Amino acid sequence: MGSGSIVKIVAGAAVLAVALGVGWLLGRAGVGQEVPVASLTELEREFAERMQQVVLVGNFTVDGRETGGASPERYEIASVAKVGDDTWRFDVRMVYGSFDATLPVVVPIVWAGDTPMVSITDFGIPGLDGTFTARVFFYEDRYGGSWEHAMERGVFGGLMYGHIEPMAAG
Repeated sequence: MGSGSIVKIVAGAAVLAVALGVGWLLGRAGVGQEVPVASLTELEREFAERMQQVVLVGNFTVDGRETGGASPERYEIASVAKVGDDTWRFDVRMVYGSFDATLPVVVPIVWAGDTPMVSITDFGIPGLDGTFTARVFFYEDRYGGSWEHAMERGVFGGLMYGHIEPMAAG
């Protein structure tokens, strides 16, 4: 067997390993593994239906930057689906600095009575530096909560709030 054949075998094995790794990550993230709608509670079903083709349009603040007031934010959500016991996948377009992509973001949802809330602590998002901690609730046509982004150059945090609007109206 020549060195060219060995290189091809190693390259093929590397491609296979990467493909398996990506598949494993997508599986762990719950991509494509929605819980059957029939098994959802009424509140879960209402939440999933409410969060189809919507835009979160609002503002966020940054602690320590009180003079500038709130900054606008916008998150386009194609869909939300339950993928585990307390785990939901948000297919969301994220724009944060120079980062702009639609990603399946899988997060825990906890319920405060009839109100769903994203509850993440030291959560990494592929493509973004550092980790995020947030508590964001959704109630009727509003959302609100607190956020924190810990990265190499420091920890930043604040509040976020706004309205949930149909995608066409955003």
